[in-house]
Amino acid sequence: MRLGIDLGGTKIEIIAIEDDGRELLRHRVPTPHTSYENTITAIRDLVIETESKLGQRGSLGVAIPGAISKKTGLVKNANSTMLIGHPLDKDLEAALSRQVRVANDANCFTLSEATDGAGCGYDVVFGIIIGTGVGGGVCIGGRTLNGPHAITGEWGHNPLPCPRGDENVNDPRCYCGRHGCIESWCSGPALTREYRRRTGRDMTAEDIAKSGDSDASAVLEDFYDRFARSIATLVNILDPDAIVIGGGLSNIDALYSELPPRVARYAFNPEGPSNILKNVHGDSSGVRGAAWLWPAQDSVK
Repeated sequence: MRLGIDLGGTKIEIIAIEDDGRELLRHRVPTPHTSYENTITAIRDLVIETESKLGQRGSLGVAIPGAISKKTGLVKNANSTMLIGHPLDKDLEAALSRQVRVANDANCFTLSEATDGAGCGYDVVFGIIIGTGVGGGVCIGGRTLNGPHAITGEWGHNPLPCPRGDENVNDPRCYCGRHGCIESWCSGPALTREYRRRTGRDMTAEDIAKSGDSDASAVLEDFYDRFARSIATLVNILDPDAIVIGGGLSNIDALYSELPPRVARYAFNPEGPSNILKNVHGDSSGVRGAAWLWPAQDSVK
């Protein structure tokens, strides 16, 4: 049995799956905001409760909105700032008396979709999470690629490629401190910001996608173009067999018809459009990917 934990800012979710991917149990609890130690306790209790219900012990993987530094062994780049500077994997190992694998949530999403989701059967898969931010992960031959600095796939903090005149003038500042990041142009909040700039009115990204009015259509047209330019850069570098999109904006159905020809136009001499696919497991991909961090032969019996 495999256990996966998705540690988010508002909830901690656990899933138990068999080696064939069959789901045995899933449960969520609120994420404690009182202390880091209480987060460790909440995860420990969730694992113990799940194993007690199922009557068996499992391997454990954890998806986090950040990464563990290979240099220091401490969490870094986490928007759940309470985790930063702590050896999360080691603390969980001490609390649960077993090895624990911790990975970035975008990497876990990509691993999930490459294992038994939209990217199943493809060798090189790039996973994109696009919602309140823009993240990514790389999976090659069924294994995630992490890199020496644990930032592989963090394309959302690359500059928007080939900025037009209006994009230079209205260049937004990203939360990372830089200007003009892909995330600050292609995320859900960016869609809302651009609609407000154009109309003076507030509308959520989801409503903009559904609206159909001329202003919303113009904002979406710019969004598709920016997103395609950004994806073309990763196509030129990685040339993935499949690109799988997750996150809140992945539910914009037009992405899967609008993006491929635009990416082909911007990429370097592609021989046909890239495979740009909607995820299969939706919000479950992160937690399923955490469970898949353990190969079958390493699963605790």
